[in-house]
Amino acid sequence: MGISDIADGITRGIEGMGQSVSEALFEPVIRLGVTGLSRAGKTVFITSLVANLLDRGRMPALGSASDITAAYLQPQPDDTVPRFDYESHLAALTGPSPHWPEGTRAVSELRLSFRIQPRGMLGAVRGPRVVHLDIVDYPGEWLLDLGLMDKSYAEWSAEALARLPNRPQGAEYLAQSEATDGTAEFTEPQAKALAAGFTRYLVAARDAGFSDCTPGRFLLPGEMAGSPALTFAPLPAGDAPRGSLRREMERRYDAYKREVVRPFFRDHFAKIDRQVVLVDVLGAIHSGPAALDDLRQAMADILAAFRPGRASWLTSLMGGKRVERILFAATKADHLHHTQHARLTAITGALLREARDRADFAGAKTLALSIAALRSTTEETLSHDGAELQAVRGRLESGKSVALYPGELPADPAQLLSPAAQGASAWLDEDYSIMNFAPAPVILRPGEGPPHIRLDRAADFLIGDKL
Repeated sequence: MGISDIADGITRGIEGMGQSVSEALFEPVIRLGVTGLSRAGKTVFITSLVANLLDRGRMPALGSASDITAAYLQPQPDDTVPRFDYESHLAALTGPSPHWPEGTRAVSELRLSFRIQPRGMLGAVRGPRVVHLDIVDYPGEWLLDLGLMDKSYAEWSAEALARLPNRPQGAEYLAQSEATDGTAEFTEPQAKALAAGFTRYLVAARDAGFSDCTPGRFLLPGEMAGSPALTFAPLPAGDAPRGSLRREMERRYDAYKREVVRPFFRDHFAKIDRQVVLVDVLGAIHSGPAALDDLRQAMADILAAFRPGRASWLTSLMGGKRVERILFAATKADHLHHTQHARLTAITGALLREARDRADFAGAKTLALSIAALRSTTEETLSHDGAELQAVRGRLESGKSVALYPGELPADPAQLLSPAAQGASAWLDEDYSIMNFAPAPVILRPGEGPPHIRLDRAADFLIGDKL
């Protein structure tokens, strides 16, 4: 570490200390991280959460809602971070032709401020106070990259190549890598060909419902597309003489960790003190046992990147941040009849048992919920072969209204998790369906946010104690 790095660290520490003192003594700030893997619904979750915190008519479970005398949006404090485009996303979800907004492709932020009137004698003495909620949105694919920090290029390559045989287009890249001589002299065209082949595999794996698709920036490269830090790929173990392809792949992998992963952790992730992890459990179940077990492992890896536990007042004052509360939310609960919501929650809790135990052991409070940030269906009963099926009805992108019975989730989560852990290729007894419903047309009455399922319970767990 050079003198400039040490000076930069000292400067950051002083700035962080000053900010923490201000927050602790004057206007508290809650930094809520929202992440999840592809298609988990991060953008919809944040948009509906903010809308329902601004107009709290549909938030009865938010116990402190009666103490909020005003809620309003303000410019976010980080001048270099893009603002979450709340207004455009809300217009997309609730406009005359509702549609799903574009998903998360980079870090963004939004500040929502509350004026709180404390209860009892304290309220009479202190008067109103202000609490800021900074919502930080970032792709879950980037979060999985934090697990690379403790892995060498050889370790990462071995793990990545071991997953290839059982994933779409994995065999193609495996053949490409095995046909490559890692000890040969490095050439840029060969590096680009390997990176392109590995990226095609990652895209196919993600589209097939797999969750652990690192490096995440290969899927969302942004302005770094084509840079050397994103032009590497795993190779089988072997010698790496100076100037060889394998040596350069290792160097670029280390550059990726240093120039991409570490700054993300330092500038964004390490400042989070409340976290939502959105999980498309229904999508993983629909994709099959391998995708479900991959999701289980991915969520355990995500929790390994957190620093969970209760932060003491002194630690918070001095700039230390720990994730105090973590919500694991199974999204798209509106794709199921309400009679199955408890089963979805139980499956989510069992699926994330390893991850939750790590957090609980360290002192963080955790909760598993099944939610729908924006309810897009209604419920109805269908008759089929003399039996009644509890179904949901929604609107497709084409505008057609359809009813769906997705199958009955098991009462015992082990009926899904055991075959997944044992490497089953398909579910034996059930076929679980899923449908991509469009947002339902909605008319928002004064004082009410968009319709949802248990978003108020999620908000109460995450920030209710601070309001």
